Amino acid sequence: MFDTEIKSLKSLNDYLVKLVENRLWLKVIIALFLGVGFGLLLSPQNGWISKETADVAGNWLALPGVLFLKLVQMIMIPLIVASIITGIASNDKGSLKKLGGGVLLYFLGTTIVSVSLGTIISQLFKPGRFLHQQALIEHNDLPSVNSEDTGLSFGLENIPDAISNLLPENPLASMVSGEMLSIVIFTIIIGVAVLSLEDSLLRPVKLLLSAIQEVCMTVVKWSMLLVPIAVFGLMAQLTSSVGLSSLSGLTYYVGVVLLGLLLLVIFYLGLVALLGKTNPFQFLKKIRDVQLLAFSTTSSAAVMPLSLKTAEEELQVDKTISNFIIPIGATVNMDGTALYQTITTLFIAQAYGLEMSLLNIIVVIVTIVAASIGTPAIPGGGVVILASVLSSVGIPSEGIIIIIGVERLLGMFRTAVNVTGDLTACVVFNKFYGKTPILVNRNIVNESSKQ
Repeated sequence: MFDTEIKSLKSLNDYLVKLVENRLWLKVIIALFLGVGFGLLLSPQNGWISKETADVAGNWLALPGVLFLKLVQMIMIPLIVASIITGIASNDKGSLKKLGGGVLLYFLGTTIVSVSLGTIISQLFKPGRFLHQQALIEHNDLPSVNSEDTGLSFGLENIPDAISNLLPENPLASMVSGEMLSIVIFTIIIGVAVLSLEDSLLRPVKLLLSAIQEVCMTVVKWSMLLVPIAVFGLMAQLTSSVGLSSLSGLTYYVGVVLLGLLLLVIFYLGLVALLGKTNPFQFLKKIRDVQLLAFSTTSSAAVMPLSLKTAEEELQVDKTISNFIIPIGATVNMDGTALYQTITTLFIAQAYGLEMSLLNIIVVIVTIVAASIGTPAIPGGGVVILASVLSSVGIPSEGIIIIIGVERLLGMFRTAVNVTGDLTACVVFNKFYGKTPILVNRNIVNESSKQ
């Protein structure tokens, strides 16, 4: 009897090992739920341990996640530079002109769709109406705001300076400070210049950049070994520090944001089916590893190497297209963040009792479209930009404290949507400009190559 139980347990263990082996998405899901459960046990709200002890334990649990993010961010800039220049240099000037202009219009169009969707949902459901202004005043002594004193302004005179500041005076300084948008623009200019070189000079440049790319991807493979442990630690720290009770007070607002993000994903799947001529369910199945990693790390930049790998190996996107779109998309294509910022801006305005006219809402949309282009692809980057958006349109930036308890949770969802948007763009443009078919059975490709 005892031997039978041991054998059954061993069989179960063997089955679980085989099930999890080489399935990153499953490992991430298991680690995610275990992290949430362990974090709830550590939460000071239970009264089992003090807040100081919980904070120390949370920091130690988050260490693998911090190391993972540092490891990936360490090679992020050389990978972005190598990928963009390689993607540009692999095209001829005619196709680059078409691809570059098309990508720019596509990103701008999807961003406008996302903020418009956020505006419509906010006006329909009005998530801020449930928060009374007096409650805000009592919360950390937030100032009362008179709607007559909230003239929303959009500084058109500042636009020339903002555009000129996109070009870095010192590219190395931009790399040190992590100004990703400036780095991308600098890299695009260098890539176009490289394209004008003679073939004898262009060949060694492409060879060097390809070698840099391979080295970076090797580092990424090493870092991926930490992913399940990293997810467990980050989720445990988040849950222990935030707790479930502090999340429940903003349930309606969270629900509205998640509804908007879901509708945005449905819009992406429509693009995949109509423009990319690809089965949307197969597309979702292929990108689940990237989505789960983005959900866990809340950083588009951290998952960029895996996005490149998934686009090329799983979605069968032409390498020149993925190398061009994904590094740029991780910096400028932040549709999920733009939708979140739109809903949150209008939510805070509603919470303060501010009346938003159609003109004011248009100003908000324009501001968020411009701001989302420069949103840092790092955890919490959306909040940094959101503060500037609020102040620029006359809404008290102190209102961010209302949503700070659920910001990390929403950051997980919007980051997953952001990377879904980048991979959607890859599928769409591969249909029109790619040299390799999408979602091809690799066995067929291998057999044909042998013949």
